[in-house]
Amino acid sequence: MQVKDKDDMKACVKKGYPVMKHIENIALPNGLRLDVWDASRRIAADTTKVELVIKMKVPFASAHFDAEDHYLKTRRVFGPEGTYEYRKERTFVNNADTDRVFAELLGDFKRDALPYLVREDFPRRFSRSKYREIVNNWYQYRHLFENG
Repeated sequence: MQVKDKDDMKACVKKGYPVMKHIENIALPNGLRLDVWDASRRIAADTTKVELVIKMKVPFASAHFDAEDHYLKTRRVFGPEGTYEYRKERTFVNNADTDRVFAELLGDFKRDALPYLVREDFPRRFSRSKYREIVNNWYQYRHLFENG
């Protein structure tokens, strides 16, 4: 899979067929920016799997953590930023209804999840959740911290 114009990310292309189509960017008041993608695809002649994908980069900052060591461990595993991702799909949608169903999924996201993402403390909470992921699933990341 290749990405056309990485900064603009208009569509991801695989073997000439669009995989994800970029719909919009939403700038949030807490300084974050999320991308809305349409990953819908036909599954039969008359039906489509409608899929909404939301992605957002969340930079890690030392102020988000209780200790400097937590910050450093999180950056070591995930890099300088983490990715928040939200996916919602509906299968076997009649082709005539795909736009309406996608708009419904996006409307549900904006009504239910967006108020949480715009909160001023979302980056801190997200960063801490990534650290908790390392602590709770240490065995998946131990190779990054072993000496030798």
